[in-house]
Amino acid sequence: MCKHILNAQVSIRAPCCKQWYDCAECHAEAQDHRLAKTVEMVFACKKCKKAFRKNMAEYDESDEYCPHCDNHYVIDAKTPQAVIGVEGEDARVDARLIKDERIKENPSRSIFARDTTDRIG
Repeated sequence: MCKHILNAQVSIRAPCCKQWYDCAECHAEAQDHRLAKTVEMVFACKKCKKAFRKNMAEYDESDEYCPHCDNHYVIDAKTPQAVIGVEGEDARVDARLIKDERIKENPSRSIFARDTTDRIG
């Protein structure tokens, strides 16, 4: 699973070390050498798990699909974005998630305040 591209559809075989990676950044993290450039690339579809070759010098729009299962693997990459937020609705609309420390709690509203001796054997 690639941590750089969240929706990677294919794995790429690096021509320099003959190992499979989801992206060039994964290769850079795992290896101490640069990724070699080549005209013919080897891909492995993540949907059907079959490998295929593409000549990048003669690449056209029909080459954006896996030849085995027609999976569209050339799509815009989704990269992880750091987001800080609060789960839940807007506090001005629904304030049930916010506890007000100024208000004393009613001890009779606790689940431990109930008399359940008649239910215990």
